[in-house]
Amino acid sequence: MKRKLLYILAACGFGLSSCSDFGDLNVNPETIGKDGMDYKLVFTNVQQYGYGTEYEAWRNGLIYISTMIQHTASVQSYWNGDKYTYSAGYNSAFWDRMYPNGIRDVIDLMENWKDNEAFYAEYQMARIMKVLLFHRMTDLYGDVPYSQAGQGYYQSNGYPKYDTQESIYFDMLKELQEAATNLQGKSSTIGPADIIYNGDVTKWRKFAYSLMLRLGMRLSKIDAEAAKSWVNTAVAGGLFLSNDESAIVKHAAGVTANNSAEPFGKVYVHEDPNAYRMSESFINLLRDSKDPRLSFLATVVKDPTIKVDAGNWSRGDTTAAKQLGMPNGYDLLGGATDIKKYSLFPDKQGLTGDSLNMYSVVNRYTYGRIDAPTFLVTHAENQLLLAEAAYRGWISGTAKSYYDAGVTAAMKQFTQFGIQGISDAAIQNYLTANPFSQSTALEQINTQYYINTFTDEYESFANWRRSGYPVLKTVNYIGNATNGTIPRRFTYPTEESTVNQKNYQEAVGRLTDGDRMTSRVWWDKL
Repeated sequence: MKRKLLYILAACGFGLSSCSDFGDLNVNPETIGKDGMDYKLVFTNVQQYGYGTEYEAWRNGLIYISTMIQHTASVQSYWNGDKYTYSAGYNSAFWDRMYPNGIRDVIDLMENWKDNEAFYAEYQMARIMKVLLFHRMTDLYGDVPYSQAGQGYYQSNGYPKYDTQESIYFDMLKELQEAATNLQGKSSTIGPADIIYNGDVTKWRKFAYSLMLRLGMRLSKIDAEAAKSWVNTAVAGGLFLSNDESAIVKHAAGVTANNSAEPFGKVYVHEDPNAYRMSESFINLLRDSKDPRLSFLATVVKDPTIKVDAGNWSRGDTTAAKQLGMPNGYDLLGGATDIKKYSLFPDKQGLTGDSLNMYSVVNRYTYGRIDAPTFLVTHAENQLLLAEAAYRGWISGTAKSYYDAGVTAAMKQFTQFGIQGISDAAIQNYLTANPFSQSTALEQINTQYYINTFTDEYESFANWRRSGYPVLKTVNYIGNATNGTIPRRFTYPTEESTVNQKNYQEAVGRLTDGDRMTSRVWWDKL
């Protein structure tokens, strides 16, 4: 019961999200003074922002990123990423949600635990959570407020400077190393207030080093020597050894009324079920390689607006051969780019896209569930990044062995949805039919990473920019904001140019193409 209450408090975001009624609680957390605050509850709240809310997941993660990188497609005009059109409010959604909520809370939490020996281990955990939030922020926008963030943001004491992404990255790596080192031999009393590991310090150390591996590899284009060094530090520190140790949040009690649900699953099925379809590029990638994950990722349903709980038939047909992806860059406006004029099988049946329901949507047994787990950093991701590191000669071991382990772990992840997953025989058949090749190693490794990070769209977008794989089609829809190129970052909130003008202008001046979606962040080197 205590764990459920903590989870509900996190889902409500202390009154900042959609939850407004605390039921039997007789206190309002917003009115509790510093001395009376149970900061364990704040920690739970920070973790909730770590897995996200539907607000930014919908706008940045799905409307933009999932369609830009062609996991999904949409004919709706407000799903801007499909055609690279511009929405200032959707661009700034992650910034607008996290700075006054998750980032504010984690910095407040750290200030109150920093010199408190009773929460020594928990302080280190908070440092790791801060890195999780900030690495997404800086990956999406570039230079952002970091060293001064959360310290009276937009209050009378002034406006925060934008730290360079380079300085942010090296500080985040330092924070992870120090937090992991300081957790050695320690224990925690946080218990169920920790909705990721229930206070298991050993797993928190592996979380820190696994996140370090991700950040270290992010430097591969901009500073290969630093990347190699941090990757080796992460390996020496100790990474996840199995899927059971991955950093995930389970949403067994998730509901649509607040932010307790898995945010991407909530939008896919409950909030915007008819606005998107699975992308043709993604479905074809899976089908052409006879990937057994296709049936676990996609389904064809009679009507996407009929929700899962309305009857099992609404879960659709997951047969691999029946999955059909929608091309990106089309609409319903009757012109040359109307999806109804797109020939599905011009060399066979001459069918046209008259019905959107012939296209696949997200599988409702897995990623389309509100009680699905949120994958933050996983063992499968680790193994694939290690495969690339081995290919580059940075670590011992063979790229093939890490690659095979990564693909295997990725396919085994489906058991974490509480369903029967992919069999060992099917996994081996796939690896045999699609063997690792040294000549195409980077493409193979990072394409697998792209598949595995479906619904972790922030990470999928970042690794695609870093690696260049998979090679994606581009669209040049009329009125797009990028001259037909896939965006590389999000723009700053429009009010920053007036309310924080000096710091904003300094940050924009460091961008190669100004505050545009085509500018590249520091580590995204040409």
